[in-house]
Amino acid sequence: MLYWFFVKVFGPIARHHLGPTVSGLNNVPRTGGAIIAANHLAVIDDALIPITCPRMVHFMGKAEYFEGKGIKGKFKKWWFTSVGVFPVDRSGGNKSLGALEHAREIIEDGHLFGIHIEGTRSPDGRMYKGHTGVARLALETGCPIVPVALIGSDKLQPIGTTIPKKGKTQVKYGKPIEVSRKAADEITHAELRELTDRVSAAIREMSGQEYVDEYAQKVKAELKAAKEAQKAGEGVRKATNLTPRSA
Repeated sequence: MLYWFFVKVFGPIARHHLGPTVSGLNNVPRTGGAIIAANHLAVIDDALIPITCPRMVHFMGKAEYFEGKGIKGKFKKWWFTSVGVFPVDRSGGNKSLGALEHAREIIEDGHLFGIHIEGTRSPDGRMYKGHTGVARLALETGCPIVPVALIGSDKLQPIGTTIPKKGKTQVKYGKPIEVSRKAADEITHAELRELTDRVSAAIREMSGQEYVDEYAQKVKAELKAAKEAQKAGEGVRKATNLTPRSA
């Protein structure tokens, strides 16, 4: 794995550019499996955690990152694999189970698994409803969940931008939420929801974000649909204005 090579070589450059202030590192377990559960504001969030966490963190990545063709596609696959990222099909259902199983293996092997509980970046800086996958992994493995608040990354890298601006960010590692291991068939949806909401509340307490009781993916889809409808409406109006009027 080239994870530590990249952290050691490029970490100082990233820290200089992103200016992270870090707190709560003593809350990261020194040994054993654990889940690093964070909010998600920008692409650079996946750099902020590795350059501040004292242990290697494995992440999921969009399956598209691993499916590209040609030299560029092969390079992206090599890059993400080298830094501990593994693919996940985000369409949900059975297609996502393989990634969750791999995450479980990582935790049970005594490593850290990182996940953004909202499932995608916040479209507006607020914190959205968490998915219960993090709770299921914790309950099935009996590992602690370390809530992490990322602050300011969306200001340095607003949605639609690739290269982040130079500035300041904060990374706050909260107190671990301990859970007891349970058999998969004994875990109820109510337990999953309650634990997920506890993690979300712990992150919000540190980040100060406003909470939205909706999944970010749903809100993003609605915003995209509204934008497309607006664009279509503008196209119709322009076409109507260009249509010659009969005498």
